[in-house]
Amino acid sequence: MRVLTVHNRYYIGGGDDRVAWGTAKILEKKGHQVIPFAMTSNKNWKTEYSRYFVDEIDYSQVKLSLRNSKTAIKMIYSLESQKKIERLIRANHPDIAHLHNIYGRLTPSILHSLKKFKIATVLTLHDYKLICPSYSMVNHGKICEKCKGGKYYKSIITKCHKNSYLASFLYCVETYIHKLMKIYEKNIDFFITPSRFMMNKMIDFGMPAKKFVHIPNFIELNLYNPSFRTSDYFLYLGRLSHEKGILTLIKSTKNLKSAQLFIAGDGNLKKYLEVFVNEKKIKNVKFLGYLSGKKLAETIRNANFVVLPSECYENCPMTVLESFAYGKPVIGARIGGISELIDDGINGLIFESGNSEDLTGKIKYFLNNSKKVIEMGKNARKKVEKKFNSDLYYQRLMDIYEKTIEKKKQNYLKS
Repeated sequence: MRVLTVHNRYYIGGGDDRVAWGTAKILEKKGHQVIPFAMTSNKNWKTEYSRYFVDEIDYSQVKLSLRNSKTAIKMIYSLESQKKIERLIRANHPDIAHLHNIYGRLTPSILHSLKKFKIATVLTLHDYKLICPSYSMVNHGKICEKCKGGKYYKSIITKCHKNSYLASFLYCVETYIHKLMKIYEKNIDFFITPSRFMMNKMIDFGMPAKKFVHIPNFIELNLYNPSFRTSDYFLYLGRLSHEKGILTLIKSTKNLKSAQLFIAGDGNLKKYLEVFVNEKKIKNVKFLGYLSGKKLAETIRNANFVVLPSECYENCPMTVLESFAYGKPVIGARIGGISELIDDGINGLIFESGNSEDLTGKIKYFLNNSKKVIEMGKNARKKVEKKFNSDLYYQRLMDIYEKTIEKKKQNYLKS
């Protein structure tokens, strides 16, 4: 099978990249041909298909003005992406297109091209962009559903994107245009959601239920060597921002003397957190900065346990699956798709999101029960081996690929 894999980045920069290109690797191992389509970047891996890639633009600094109006338009509907993907399709004849994140860069303009060439198309949803202009359903660090019912203008009123009227206006206009065109609903055969929570939220916001299928993320188990030992630190890893609940976690550790909290990650809240820890004289918190590769792997593997204190609608966080793969139980917030992964009291503990006292109690339980930490860590590893392995993921993916291709054939036979 020839699979056209479409994603904004052709390198690893975040969890969505790991899933997108991890999926591509699985397909290649199973004998399928993967045809990548992305934006150019000096971080990209080498590929013979790079001549088809779309020119990179740094949209992080986009501001509305007459001077860069062309850039704003390209962000909403890219004719360059459309032209180049059609060249790629003509030269390689893919059987199916598997899309990941295409918003704001490649743009859904490519959906019209895929339909033009009668290519079966699935889209894995890594965020809430199809129902939320700012992707995350978070407004100034808090859960937000104000745009429900198509009221996207509220994103401008609240300056939900980058705390900017201009940026919020641009993302609002983008969402209205795509909704009026019904560009996703009409051109995607199936939407894949890694969590049931996300699937239900999408449907609740008006997306067509018949087009959704739930396929959780996966772990390549051979890459993770578990360790079932306790240590003198527990770990947070991820972005340092309000919606991740990192401040709640730090507050919960203030009076804990028997263990250290290691924080691995970076983000816009880092300086504030460092000042907060210093002013409150919290001695058992250590900031490790951004980690990757072997250093990150060893930090997780040698931790006592991992904490995911999110205060946003997490999808199917790789943090949980990777921690499980290393044999580490996870204390996770009861929000979004987190509780779909953690079996409370079996391979981790669940606490009320945003409740520092509840979280403190769960951390103390682990610190005082090392045998339980080891037992739950072993259960965690067993769970990813049984339910989140790459072979099972591949089988689920093939089922939807075959169903999508057959559906496409039948639709065109009827037309």
